[in-house]
Amino acid sequence: MNVLIAGFIGGWEMVLILAVVLILFGAKKLPELARGLGSGIKEFKKATRDVQDELNTAMDDAPSRRYVPPAPPAAVPEVTQTAANASSSVPVSGANNVPPQAKTL
Repeated sequence: MNVLIAGFIGGWEMVLILAVVLILFGAKKLPELARGLGSGIKEFKKATRDVQDELNTAMDDAPSRRYVPPAPPAAVPEVTQTAANASSSVPVSGANNVPPQAKTL
């Protein structure tokens, strides 16, 4: 029983409430009410369990979203200076390794 309800309602109050319910609904209706209440609670628990199971399977099936760092770029070998490109003191790399005289407009 809930602690708050148990703190406010004592034993005699519960007996009084049950007596009023018995008088209002009668002895024949009480088993039907109890059956209906029991089946309602059972269905509620089943629905709650189904939702929890569905959430757990969704969490298990979901791919992990860990951060995977990108692969480092492929290393481009540096090209040493040629005699035609000797005026430049910076090493040239990649596809721009064309001597200045060979460039045309």
